[in-house]
This record gives sequence, C-alpha cells and structure tokens, in this order.
Amino acid sequence: MSEDLLTLAIRQIDFARGYTLTLINDLQDEDWFCQSSHGLTHIAWQVGHLAMAEYMLALVRMRGKRPTDEDLISKAFLRSFLKGTHPESNRNAYPPVEEIRRVFEAVHRQVMLELPHASAADLETRVPEPHAVCDTKLGSLFFCASHEMLHAGQIGLLRRLLGKQPLG
Repeated sequence: MSEDLLTLAIRQIDFARGYTLTLINDLQDEDWFCQSSHGLTHIAWQVGHLAMAEYMLALVRMRGKRPTDEDLISKAFLRSFLKGTHPESNRNAYPPVEEIRRVFEAVHRQVMLELPHASAADLETRVPEPHAVCDTKLGSLFFCASHEMLHAGQIGLLRRLLGKQPLG
C-alpha cells in the first residue's frame, strides 16, 4: 500500500512541476522581477521558493542533508527564498534568472532520481522537524505537490498582471 502511495506522490510532484513549467516557459527574463506593487511577490521569488521547498520537503525530509547538496542548491540560494522572506524589487538581491531556473530544474531532477528508491516502509516515519501541515515523510511528499500548485496559482496571477493570456 505505501509503495502505491509513494508512486502517487511522485506523480503528483511531477504533475505540479509540469504545470508550473507551462506557466514560466514563455516568460522573458525581464518578466521575472516585475511587481504590481512594492513588496508584493514576483516570479523570480516564486520559482526560487519552489526550488527551495522541493529540496526541503522531498530531499532533506526524506534522507537528510548531504554534503553534496551544496552543489545542487547553495545555502545562499536557500536563504534568499525561505518561507518568511519578502520578495525585493532589487533584482541584484537574487541570483540571475538563469541560475534560478537551473536550480529549479536540478532539484526536481534529483527528486525524481531519488524518490523511486525511497523505502516504502520508511514513508510513515515522522520527520525530525514536522511542518504544520504534515509530520511524516509521505505527508511531506504530498504537501510538496500541493505547495507547488498553490504557488503555481500565484504565478498564474502574476502572468495575467503581465498581460499574458491564461493557459487553460
């Protein structure tokens, strides 16, 4: 049963990522830092935050931090996009768009490589630092997909504010 739930969680994470990609693939670099009002979010923060969250929810909570993770997502990148940070209009406060995209893609690729090998028996294990929404490894995976869809909605709104047509 847990193995089926792991497969479902992986599919949901991958589906959410596919949807997010449809929202950002046609954007130009200059679109990424547009804010409708000072202090409100922008696409760069949304995408960087999703990379950070997927790393924390689907890698760290599943297997802990590894020394090689710094090559995947740096501590500076993580700090820029943590929950509770506020999007800044100064694009120099963030990595370049190409780096945000690279980390976004690399983290997801690593998640898709590692998750199929997760132990089904381990999925109900409580995570050391539970999230308000979930306290098990499996819960973290399902929340990862839901969290991405929540932010995809924000990206969709930002697209509309940029004058883009809705995608369906």
